[in-house]
Amino acid sequence: MIRLENIHKRFGELEVLKGIDCEVQQGEVVCLIGASGSGKSTLLRCVNGLETYEEGRLTIDGNLVDARSKDVRSLRTSVTMVFQRFNLFPHRTALENVTEGPIHVKGMARSEAIEMGHELLARMGLDAKAHTYPDSLSGGQQQRVAIARALAMQPRAILFDEPTSALDPELVGEVLEAMRGLADEGMTMLVVTHEMGFAREVSDRVLFMDQGRIVENGSAEQVLTNPQHERTQDFLRRVLER
Repeated sequence: MIRLENIHKRFGELEVLKGIDCEVQQGEVVCLIGASGSGKSTLLRCVNGLETYEEGRLTIDGNLVDARSKDVRSLRTSVTMVFQRFNLFPHRTALENVTEGPIHVKGMARSEAIEMGHELLARMGLDAKAHTYPDSLSGGQQQRVAIARALAMQPRAILFDEPTSALDPELVGEVLEAMRGLADEGMTMLVVTHEMGFAREVSDRVLFMDQGRIVENGSAEQVLTNPQHERTQDFLRRVLER
């Protein structure tokens, strides 16, 4: 469903992605792991058309992804993104955050969007918070609203950029549980995460990135339990010792 072929991305003289090749099949959950600065978030932003890439070819369902294309807005309705810092509209309630995209981007009738918004918030365990503003929600609740907002666009796939890294430890579990539910339902997911337990339990495959390259690509069991590359072994040793 998502295919990256020899993707290169630079910021000035700094080459952040150095020839990325990978695929994500429909219904697959793929976790991206690696140290900060290895290029994981930049890769996601290229997939969603938030960043341009200088070389290579990136397609979704065979359609070329190009941040400069007039079709990029349509792309973002089929492949949505959940950010590290929630990115909710502070002046809108939880329900309004969820219904904004369907109404103003997809042209859905307001009554239909509101009904769907309540259903999605209920699915996230938050319908009682439908009329609450983000600053009155916990970090975990805000991130679950962000997931409901992503689902409201009825996407083919969801990209998650370290969705729990801004949360207090006791709030991480509720967000991961919501993501497990999506995986169980067959949602295609590409997830940047430092949660090795989640990656081991939920992902079909794990990609380890280092300095702009995919160093290791395999099943969660293979990469997390029996990594072949020395750099992967060193990274996991340090992460698991924390």
